[in-house]
Amino acid sequence: MNYRNATIEDIPEISALQQLYHVSTISDADKPDGFVTTLFTEEQFRGLIETENGLAIACDGDQVVGYAMAASWDYWSAWPLFQHMIQDLPETEYMGRMLSVENSYQYGPICIHKDYRGTEVLPNLFEFSRTQMHKRFPILITFINQTNPRSLKAHTEKLGLDIIKTFTFNQNHYYELGYNTSKRTPNSSPE
Repeated sequence: MNYRNATIEDIPEISALQQLYHVSTISDADKPDGFVTTLFTEEQFRGLIETENGLAIACDGDQVVGYAMAASWDYWSAWPLFQHMIQDLPETEYMGRMLSVENSYQYGPICIHKDYRGTEVLPNLFEFSRTQMHKRFPILITFINQTNPRSLKAHTEKLGLDIIKTFTFNQNHYYELGYNTSKRTPNSSPE
């Protein structure tokens, strides 16, 4: 398994993986095993790669089997949900400090092909993404829809993220989670 930053050439495979597991297109059979809720266009993937270098991928040979997004709040500020989260940062404390656009970034979504779930891919992909962003920010922030218990369990039990609080946006209920980016990801393989 290879973990690396995505390139423009990887976008078609990343888009295909997103299509499999997005909440609007996922099969009913796959939905209980987790899904992604934010839909990205190929142009938005391109922007994430070019402006933030924030799209980490897991490859099995030449096949993209997982991706994890991470970027500054500036990148995410075009989406209403992230605008809501940005406005709430000064009201949110984590690791003994109030959050800000300077000391935190938004991680996710992460998407892993079902054939690779429950393997080392999740912790190793998260770890690769964390090491890229740790150079810029001490705190990772993310959110998980409360209707996605598998994702919550994976992030809290396998990756060690902390639930900071809950919030509601657009009649959806979310957990907000945080992680200290100076900490190595539990269950990740040594470099």
